Amino acid sequence: MLRLRIERSRRTRAAFALIASLAVAALLTAPAEARPRKRAPAQGWYSGYSAIVVDAKTGKVLHETKADAIRHPASLTKIMTLYLLFEQIEAGKLKLDSKLEVSARAVAQAPSKLGLDEDDTISVENAIKALVTRSANDVAVTVAEAIAGSEEKFARLMTKKARALGMQRTTFKNASGLPDALQVTTARDFAILGRAIQDRFPRHYRYFAIKSFTWQGVGIRNHNKLLGKIDGLDGIKTGYTRASGFNLVSSVRTNQRHVVAVVLGGNTAAARDARMRELIRANLARASTGARTAPRVVEAPEATPARPVRVASSAPVQIVPTSATAPSPGSEEPIRPTPVKTFVVGKSGEPASPGAAKPGTLGVVPSASLMTPIGTVVQQWTVGPQPAVERQGIVAPAAPAPALTPAEMPAPSVVAVIAPAPPSTPVSAAPVPASAPPSAPPAPSIPTSAPANLRGGWLIQVGAFPDERQARERIDATRGKLSALLAKAAPYTEKTLKGSSTLFRARFAGLDEAGARRACAMLKKSEIACMATKN
Repeated sequence: MLRLRIERSRRTRAAFALIASLAVAALLTAPAEARPRKRAPAQGWYSGYSAIVVDAKTGKVLHETKADAIRHPASLTKIMTLYLLFEQIEAGKLKLDSKLEVSARAVAQAPSKLGLDEDDTISVENAIKALVTRSANDVAVTVAEAIAGSEEKFARLMTKKARALGMQRTTFKNASGLPDALQVTTARDFAILGRAIQDRFPRHYRYFAIKSFTWQGVGIRNHNKLLGKIDGLDGIKTGYTRASGFNLVSSVRTNQRHVVAVVLGGNTAAARDARMRELIRANLARASTGARTAPRVVEAPEATPARPVRVASSAPVQIVPTSATAPSPGSEEPIRPTPVKTFVVGKSGEPASPGAAKPGTLGVVPSASLMTPIGTVVQQWTVGPQPAVERQGIVAPAAPAPALTPAEMPAPSVVAVIAPAPPSTPVSAAPVPASAPPSAPPAPSIPTSAPANLRGGWLIQVGAFPDERQARERIDATRGKLSALLAKAAPYTEKTLKGSSTLFRARFAGLDEAGARRACAMLKKSEIACMATKN
């Protein structure tokens, strides 16, 4: 009897060991983007369906559903990783046969991965193919470390590149797309990237169309099941994590038409693919068959701060703003040089005014200082690099300003009257034209802490962001939706540390419990995260 009990106990332990080993094996073979490295916090994750379809020839949006809602990119991230890799190839810093060294950190990445070992090497071309097909996370880190030295530095380069391309709501924290609550994007932003990588790297973009490649004798199929299933589909990338849902960016060229479509937050891979088919079927026929009219998606140049003009006079300067007309977004009108200031220099001891001074010569004010003869009128013009113009959501640099003759120069947008007069002599300012609109009042500032007199009540938090500007934008958007309910609430941002990351909370204080809970209920219907708590 005792022997029978021992035998049963031994069999039970063996069965439990078998079940545990099967569970571990299933976890280790989970799809690439599916297994998070750490459990996601309940607050701060974004999910849900969103989509957009853009006519690549005109830039026109043919369809959108919550295209600006914050989502997680998952392995769509690797499109940007490849963008930066293609950039290195184009610059001659890497070649397709260059060897990239594999680090221990790369090897330690969660699946899906190629199965590299520490101190292995992989060619740039095989790295591209592994990222496109298997969406290999170990290869993504290998590429990041080869280009920037570390994945963290590479992620900062990715975010900087996103901003330059006009992806204003995208932040990258890693090169692979593995779960990170702060790695966020929108469908609209990835439509920009899907077009930009084709415009910038047409030769290398072809890699997104490969259906499989062979690695160490093993065939690896592309995760994108729509390749070869939709006429004209030439890429580009799938993605999935539990937080993001099933994502896909597609590009289709057929019948002289070209569209780029994005689907984020699908419930299953099959549902995501079916939705992508529907969007392409419904919108491809509406796309233009004519010549391309949309500007190519290019990076906006980094802004260079203007050097101030120093005036050789101790007299006060009075600035009178006047109206100025700028090209509207999407306008084909070229950007012309904009007159900035007109200086009128009067005779010593006399008040200067535009009516009293005799016009002299016209010229460009030197960048260092202004030393002009009495009675001379000098106009300063901006003739350097012009600001970027946003056209249909795509940022393109403006054309260089043409040189103008004095006869072509329009009226100045700002007038400054300078008179080297004694302190007792008043300085007269140019009159404001009757048609000039009053200057807009400054936007109310948002404090960085809750007002002391409102502490102790209830508050709502409507998001936490890596950039304080994003927190302020969320506050403005929330006030716009609930202006009446939040009329007496006090908005503020609050800086906090979460692990090694800095976050800025967007909050409203000064509510009672009922008001706070009602505000959150209404905001959640608009897909704005909200948390009500006692202050």
